[in-house]
Amino acid sequence: MKQRYLPALVFVCALAVLAGCGKQDSHAAATAGNTEYVVGADGAYAPFASENEQKELVGFDVEIMQAVADKAGIKIKIVNTPFDGLFNALAQGDRDILISTITINDQRRQTMDFSEPYFVAKQLIVLPPNSKVAKFDDLKAMKIGVQSATTADEAAQNLVGKNSPSVKRFESMPLAFQELEGGGVDAVVGDNGVVTNFVKNNPGKNFRIVNDPGFPKEYYGIAVKKGNAELLAKLNHGLEQIKADGTQDRIYKKYFADEKI
Repeated sequence: MKQRYLPALVFVCALAVLAGCGKQDSHAAATAGNTEYVVGADGAYAPFASENEQKELVGFDVEIMQAVADKAGIKIKIVNTPFDGLFNALAQGDRDILISTITINDQRRQTMDFSEPYFVAKQLIVLPPNSKVAKFDDLKAMKIGVQSATTADEAAQNLVGKNSPSVKRFESMPLAFQELEGGGVDAVVGDNGVVTNFVKNNPGKNFRIVNDPGFPKEYYGIAVKKGNAELLAKLNHGLEQIKADGTQDRIYKKYFADEKI
């Protein structure tokens, strides 16, 4: 009797093992297909990213990132991350993707990889209404406010010296503008998108903008950890798609109707 049922028992066990393996493989595939990438963005940089009343991030970068993710077929979760902590968060693996008005340059390329550009930017100078400043060089003997770790910070250091106390760094641009209004700095230097948005929405402050043609064009890119070619390819595919179907133009005009793309 034992010998008669042994083959059947072995067959049933084999089926059970195969069924178990099938479930494990299906679960693994589902898990891989449902990967949620954590995206870091600075939520104090309107109109690119800011928090609404529900503490949700909204803005140009947010909409661009979501559109790219949709076209790339990936799931994302965008997390408010101060700019001066973005790059470390990516390096440590706390963030998979960064989109936060990050200018593509050779120094940053050493530690991260960038997508194709999605925005062209330049630096602008913000001044009180009675300031006589006409160009960037005029700030050499003045106190300059910048957001920490930005290209504006680098530009100010190049102008007055890396360790100069004349450069005052702030965690966010709103704090820099607040210091300018209070007289703590003589000027604030920042990217055109955030500068024009702030001045436009705060007419009572009477800030003046100076556009120095000596500032070079800058190109924003979406960043991933160095060597993550697979994810980068997906992001570039998504960018290509939103440029081709007009999605990028539509989002751009929503936030920067008065500027050319």
